[in-house]
Amino acid sequence: MKSLRLSLACVIAGSLLAVAGCAVAPASSPGAGVFFDDFSQPNVAALAAGGWTVRDQRGHPGIEGAGWGAGALSLVDDPAQRGNRLLRLTARTDGTPAGTTQAQLCHARKYLEGTYAARIRFSDTPVQGPDSDVLVQTFYTVSPLRFAYDPQYSEIDWEYLPNGGWGDARTRLYGVTWQTVRLDPWDAYNQPLQHFAALGPSSGGWHVLMMQVADGKSRFFLDGRQLDEHSGRNHPVVPMAIAFSQWFVPAGQLAGVSAARAYEEDVDWVYHARNRVMTPAEVEQAVQALRRTGQTAIDTVPAAEPPLTSTCDF
Repeated sequence: MKSLRLSLACVIAGSLLAVAGCAVAPASSPGAGVFFDDFSQPNVAALAAGGWTVRDQRGHPGIEGAGWGAGALSLVDDPAQRGNRLLRLTARTDGTPAGTTQAQLCHARKYLEGTYAARIRFSDTPVQGPDSDVLVQTFYTVSPLRFAYDPQYSEIDWEYLPNGGWGDARTRLYGVTWQTVRLDPWDAYNQPLQHFAALGPSSGGWHVLMMQVADGKSRFFLDGRQLDEHSGRNHPVVPMAIAFSQWFVPAGQLAGVSAARAYEEDVDWVYHARNRVMTPAEVEQAVQALRRTGQTAIDTVPAAEPPLTSTCDF
C-alpha cells in the first residue's frame, strides 16, 4: 500500500515537486511543471498570492464602456459539497454601459503546450432579472494582441453561448483556436468547433472542459469525450495566460429593457500539466489525488524566459 501511494504521488508530481523516493524530472525537462488551483482562497484579494490578476481595465471584449473589476468576482462556499469553495464570475447589466459590469481573471503568462482542464458550471438563465441577453462564458488561454493581424497572437477558447450569438440564436459550446485577428473592422482567422447543447443546470450543471495542446495539434474534450482536433496555423506559438471571463456581446442586450439582470459562471478547479498529454481520466485522477492530500493550490510551472507580463485585458 505504501508503494502504491508513493507511485501515485510521483505520477502527480511528475512536475517539480520533490517527493521523497521519486525520480523527479528537473525543471528544464519536458513534462516538468503542474499548475492547480481549486479556489479555496478566503476572498478575491487572496487570489493575487497565487499569481492571479483581476481585470480592471475597460475595453475589448464585451460592451464598450462597461466596467471590470474585483466586484464581479467572488469566492463562495459550494452548497453541494461541504468544505469546498468555488470561484464565481458574475456579469451584470441594466442595458447601459454605465450599468454593465463584466468579469475576467487571468493567471501568469507562461503556458503553451501540455494539458489544460477546468471543472465549470455554466448558466442558461440569469440569477436576477429577465433572460435573453447574449453573453459569453469562457475558459481559455491567450496572449496579447499587439497590433492588427499580429502573427504571434495565440488563443485557445472554450466559449459557452447560452443565448446564442455570432449570428446564430442556438445555445451551444464553441471551441476556437486562433491564428490572428483585426478587431476593427472585425476580421478573424481561426478554426471553430460548435457543440449544440444546453450545458447549464438542466444538463447536470457541472462539466469538465479539457484541451490537449501538443505536436501542432489542439484537441478539445467535453466531459471526457473528444469533440474536435485543430491544427495548422491556428496552433499557439507564444506563451499564454490561463483565463476565465464572462461578458455581454455588443448589440446582444435586451432592447429597451432597463431591469437589472445578472448571470453567474462558477469554477471548481483548474489544472495544467506542462508539456504532457494526459487523458481525461488521468487528469481526473490527478486532481482527486491532489485534493485528497489537501493540496488546494500548486504552481511548479516555470516562468517564461524572459518573464512575460500578464495584462489581463483581452
